[in-house]
Formats: sequence, C-alpha cells, structure tokens
Amino acid sequence: MFEYQKNRLIEEGYRYIGVALKYLLNHGESNVSKLILAGAAAPVFTQRDGYPYGMTKDEVDALIEDTKQDRPSMLKGFGEIFFAKEHPEPLQQWFHNLSVEASSHGTIQSAIALRDEDLRDGLPKISVDTLIMHGKKDQVCPFEFAEVMHKNINGSRLEVFEESGHGMFLDEREKFTETLVSYLKSGQTV
Repeated sequence: MFEYQKNRLIEEGYRYIGVALKYLLNHGESNVSKLILAGAAAPVFTQRDGYPYGMTKDEVDALIEDTKQDRPSMLKGFGEIFFAKEHPEPLQQWFHNLSVEASSHGTIQSAIALRDEDLRDGLPKISVDTLIMHGKKDQVCPFEFAEVMHKNINGSRLEVFEESGHGMFLDEREKFTETLVSYLKSGQTV
C-alpha cells in the first residue's frame, strides 16, 4: 500500500520480497517518512551461504512447477500454513478464492523474485523510521527474517506477534490494527 500523507510517502510492504524495502533501496528515502514491513519475505526468502533461513531454491522451483501443474492445489496447501490459528471455513474459502483470482503469471513471477532476490546488503543503508511486524509462528516467512532485518536496520522497532503465523492481520487482528494505527499516528522516530 502506498499512501501520501502531508507530502510524505508511507510504505507498507507485506510479503513478497519486502516490496516496500526494495522500493526504498532502489529509489531512496527522500519522500519516505515511515517504512512498515509486515511479515515481509525479506531480506532473503531462500537459503544462502551464511543465511540458513527460509526455503531452498529447489523447494521454490518445485513450488513454481506445482503452480504450473495444479495452481488451486498449490494455493490450498499454502492456505493451510498461512495462519497459526483456526479461522471459520467461510473465511478460509474467501482467502483461497482471493488467491485463485490472482494472476498465475504473477504468482510464478513472484516466486521467481522470492527465489532470486537478496536485499541483505541494503539493510544498513536504511535510516527511515521502520516498524517490523512479524508472526512468531510464521511458516511462510520464518521469524528469523524479522530478526535479521531488525538487527541490520538501525533504529528499527520489532513488534512480535506471538500467536500469529503469516496472516497476523487475522490471527491477532486487534493487536495488528492497534500497532499499525499507533505507529502511523506517531510523529516520533523509533
């Protein structure tokens, strides 16, 4: 979500490769007042030398193949690990339907970006006010992603969602909303 507020850009990057983080690294901080990384698949989604977190590149390649062969089944499996808490069947079906409506090409291209992107070197360059929100039980983007970002982005604040998976916006809806609104209203740096 990109939102202009008092001629300052506020960015919230959710999931795919920390979209807001990548934007910030590519375009600078001059128009950015706050950065929110909520369950971000960053700084790296796949395991690398010195980075044992996330999926292997082979696992992502298999996910891409599953997407090409039987996308609805792949998305069903993804939906089964997205939340840490049980949610009503109609909500789960709605979530699945949203996923199925997305572009197959977009899903595959996102998986390729997840497999190949590595934003670790850019983290120390971030000086904008940053909030990192991450579910402790996230099976999509392991909690270590948030710890690495927090350690390497000076002055960042890490808000841990103890009872949440990747879908913290529903797993801990009230805490997520309160944290987000409070942060957006705050005028102070973290």
